[in-house]
Amino acid sequence: MGLMLGAAALVSVAALAWSAYATYWVARRDPGTERMREIQGYIREGAWAFMLAEARVMAITLAVVGAVLWALFYWEVAVAFWVGSGLAMAAGFIGMNAATLANARTTHAARTSFKQALNVAFSGGSVMGMAVAGLAVGGLALVIWLFRREFDPGILYIHTKTIFGIPGADVNFIKGALIVSAYSAGASLVALFDRVGGGIYTKAADMAADLVGKVELKIPEDDPRNPATIADNVGDNVGDVGGLGADLLESFVGAVISAIVISLYIYVGRGNPDIQGLLAKFGLGENITQDFWWFALLPILYVTGGIVACLIAIAYIRFSRREQGTQGILMNGTRLGALLTAGFAALFTWLSPLNFVPFYAAILGIVSGIAIGFVSEYYTSSRYKPTRDLAKAYQSGAAVGVTEGMAVGMMSALWPCLIIAVATVVAYQMGGLLAVAYAALGMLSFVGMTVSVDSYGPIGDNAAGIATMAKLDPSVRERTDQLDAIGNTTAAIGKGFAIGSAAFAALGLIAAYLWSAAGRADEVHVPDIPIINPTVGGMVVAGLIVGAMVTYVFSALLIRAVSRTADVMVQEIRRQFRDNPKIMSGEESPDYRRCITITAHGGVRRMVLPSLLALGMPLFVGLLFGRYTLAGFLVGALLSAIMLAIYCGNAGGAMDNAKKYVEEGHFGGKGSEAHAAGVIADTVGDPLKDTVGPSLDILIKLMSVISLLFASLFPVIPFFMR
Repeated sequence: MGLMLGAAALVSVAALAWSAYATYWVARRDPGTERMREIQGYIREGAWAFMLAEARVMAITLAVVGAVLWALFYWEVAVAFWVGSGLAMAAGFIGMNAATLANARTTHAARTSFKQALNVAFSGGSVMGMAVAGLAVGGLALVIWLFRREFDPGILYIHTKTIFGIPGADVNFIKGALIVSAYSAGASLVALFDRVGGGIYTKAADMAADLVGKVELKIPEDDPRNPATIADNVGDNVGDVGGLGADLLESFVGAVISAIVISLYIYVGRGNPDIQGLLAKFGLGENITQDFWWFALLPILYVTGGIVACLIAIAYIRFSRREQGTQGILMNGTRLGALLTAGFAALFTWLSPLNFVPFYAAILGIVSGIAIGFVSEYYTSSRYKPTRDLAKAYQSGAAVGVTEGMAVGMMSALWPCLIIAVATVVAYQMGGLLAVAYAALGMLSFVGMTVSVDSYGPIGDNAAGIATMAKLDPSVRERTDQLDAIGNTTAAIGKGFAIGSAAFAALGLIAAYLWSAAGRADEVHVPDIPIINPTVGGMVVAGLIVGAMVTYVFSALLIRAVSRTADVMVQEIRRQFRDNPKIMSGEESPDYRRCITITAHGGVRRMVLPSLLALGMPLFVGLLFGRYTLAGFLVGALLSAIMLAIYCGNAGGAMDNAKKYVEEGHFGGKGSEAHAAGVIADTVGDPLKDTVGPSLDILIKLMSVISLLFASLFPVIPFFMR
């Protein structure tokens, strides 16, 4: 145990050391002219102000939830929850800080060469990538080491206690499983706040800036006369960097702990004949106690190897001397990270007493994630037919364009769902629910590389905006636009990967919930969901329906939050232009801070209700209707959210990139009717792809991990059916 956790901790320190070095290296680059420094100052000030305001709201919620966990269970559970939430918050701040340092410096580097600009932007993105991986694994290793007694195979058992004397609420659980579940729940709750709040912020500012600036006033994107342009750039950092990092950190943690929790329950139930058959699939038998630590901690070794692989891949990209084929360098770096991760997984599996079933399941997850990413690229990149056909449809107006974009998003759900379905079936046949958890783990095992490439995109986007606002030579904007274009493609792949990984991570967490809910003080057995059971079958079907419904209510709350915040922004932008005509002539600067304040207030205030819905619904369903109904609820939410997230992400991405394709000079170019239709369609797609889609990923994982955490509190049979 000590050697495994020590290796994980050492590698995590190396990842954080890279983050510190990359931040230092970026900070030493020249930020450019006085005007560039001024713009960067506005962006950093706005990003820090929003994230600190968001953190204050989160701190209250986290304190209350932690106190409830302390009261219901044990102080160790509350501490693990607070550690997970604290590290997720730290990841968001670390990444946002690096991104807001890198943006102007990327712009200045682009005045010299494209390759130097890429180095600065990617170095800034790699800060978030390595911080996410290092904090997640290091924190988990710390929690397990601090409370190692609760994981000792010599005393590992099902705990039993009654909560507040409630009939039927006898709590049966493994304390170690509860501790790591609380760690994951803390990270998940912070991720939801960051994604929802940041998503509302960034898309409200983006929509308002485009509708008034591009459509009404016909001024270019990122024009310094537009009062919302700074808020738009701030949003890229708080939503697409801070929110993304917290999102993938909690997916990463969720995938690891789901495999650990299932392993713990399998060990406790090793005397059950069905579980003995499952252990045999992993090459284990009567010697399971001797091999316990390999069985329980192999998931941590897999992701530890993934961190080393990502450090090597990042070094390959960062120190490559090639000027051409930059997108190829990034993609080759991602492929290198995946390949090396697979190699390390094979090595650790070979060293362990287990057979290669965990390795095969992890490889299945990696291949599935890459396949889903490329399907997303096909449906959203302007290099392919769906997006080009959508751009052509813009010639017939915004209504036709939006309708066509919706169809593209719906059609794009076909192959990812089939890939997830096939991978799930294959993994289950390999090794039951534990193999499904390993598939999720494989998909997320090189998360450091995924986040690095994805976080680089918003830095390039900010750099392009600063180039325009600072009125630099057009060649600088051309280079930053090239960075931005590559970032759009890698982001499309990253979002597809995030959706796929969320589906697998949620499957792993639901699997862990089923094991936890099936645990009894006298017996642990292979779990099932008795849909046709005459006692609870109807309740399971009811849970499926309600779970599918919740994702739509959640999405409606987010879209309404974006539209209402954007409405206030539109009125403010119009007011500034109306009250001060010198803004349009360029004689005076607009009030950027007023727009930043509006979007920050809207994001913080309107993120609370969706977050409480995600936190409260599993507790409500589980306490009132029981464990089996909640299992149906989670499955229904997962199925609904997968398709809705794919639809939202790819419909919005296609609408955005079709607009950019028109702006490149096709179908009339900028200023044409097709362009105006594309801008309107993009404002429809923006909240879908950058607010709803990513937040749905977190919703299903948060509800699953909350259910896992409180599983033993829920009654088996609803009170009213006894």
